[in-house]
Amino acid sequence: MTPRVAVIGAGPAGLATLKALADRGVPAVAFDAAAQVGGLWVYGAPHSSAYRTLHLNTSRTRTEFADLPMPTDWPDYPDHGRIAGYLHDYAQRFGLLESVQLRHTVTEVVRDGAGWRVTALGPDGTTTVHVEAVVVANGHNSRPKLPSPAYPGELGVEQLHSHDYRGPEQLAGRRVLVVGGGNSAMDIAVDASYVAPRTLLSLRRGVWIVPKHLLGKPSDTLNGALAKRLPWRLRQRISQTMLRFAVGRPAAYGLPAPEHGFLQDHPTLSDSLLSRITHGEIGVRPAIARFDGDRVHFTDGAADEIDLVVWCTGYDIDLPFLDPALLGDGADRLPLFRHVFHQQAPGLMFVGLMQSTGSALPVVEAQARLAAAHVAGQYALPDAAGQAADIAAEHRAARDRWGERRPAMRIDFDAYLALAAKELTNGATRARRGQGVTWTSPATVR
Repeated sequence: MTPRVAVIGAGPAGLATLKALADRGVPAVAFDAAAQVGGLWVYGAPHSSAYRTLHLNTSRTRTEFADLPMPTDWPDYPDHGRIAGYLHDYAQRFGLLESVQLRHTVTEVVRDGAGWRVTALGPDGTTTVHVEAVVVANGHNSRPKLPSPAYPGELGVEQLHSHDYRGPEQLAGRRVLVVGGGNSAMDIAVDASYVAPRTLLSLRRGVWIVPKHLLGKPSDTLNGALAKRLPWRLRQRISQTMLRFAVGRPAAYGLPAPEHGFLQDHPTLSDSLLSRITHGEIGVRPAIARFDGDRVHFTDGAADEIDLVVWCTGYDIDLPFLDPALLGDGADRLPLFRHVFHQQAPGLMFVGLMQSTGSALPVVEAQARLAAAHVAGQYALPDAAGQAADIAAEHRAARDRWGERRPAMRIDFDAYLALAAKELTNGATRARRGQGVTWTSPATVR
């Protein structure tokens, strides 16, 4: 069957999109550069940042797809191997594998009349498809980002980005400096503390360190229960009080106080970090001031000798196959309706281009359902003015909560899932009434 939609990526977002399209009877093809489905969760895949000790940082029940719950006998926080297997099982269970072109790297996506032309390079050469719509679902954690501008001075030791970290053997016998405050930074610092003679953790700003369990339950399930009843500001105060009782204040561990309130930044979940700090196995340092060979100077005047720097400094969004004109001021600033629909390019949609306060999987599942229903003609968008007004209001609210840290990408996990479900219902009503922007199959697509 000739595909009507091209999906870029076969990780969680791409697989959820294929499933949603199949549910609506829309044939599609997906392209992925890896040798198997699963995206970043496939340890050792070319673009994967998975490392051997990686586990979920959101709990199993808050991470699973609604269409395929994870096994109940799994631990609360499964490892990367289980998640990669789960994603493959998802693809197999719903017959998605036959729609995926593996080892195919998309090189170009361009308008083709009223539709789109997608070109991919695979083992047997170039493949081109002409489709009505394109869903970009390739994630945004594959191009490592280093500090810019670089820190002053000359760094005379080995450097490693967390993207290229695979296991503790890379840290063994080294004096290791880990730079960053996210989950990868904490995991790698803990790994280093068991095999390195010295481990330092440099933080430019404070972050919320959350135990993986509170009151005997996965910590994110407690906030999820509150989200159904309370606004985020009240949830914030309750959560911060619980954390003070559970682990105390960050200063007690030598950590800087968080600059933003809880739920205004992605929390860092770790059961081990605070313990390793209190045992003297991880030394906490402030921001880097400058480098001098194998010596690093910090903003508090302290200096240490090191052998290896591990940069846990995040990722840039990498969409080289799209015309830059379609990305405006940048992919992280795109004004997408419901974080899915491009405003100036009908038929161009995104699934997974967001930063959630919780797991990504339920979010991309909800986004995929919106995209699929629209292409199937069973969901109508609001008119252009309505979409623009909604996006503007959402961005104002995001700036009030998250400031200028990628406000166009930020979502509250629980609030977004509720909003997406409501939007799907409202859009179906608009479609039945002939209102809004209904999908029209482009006649020129071959």
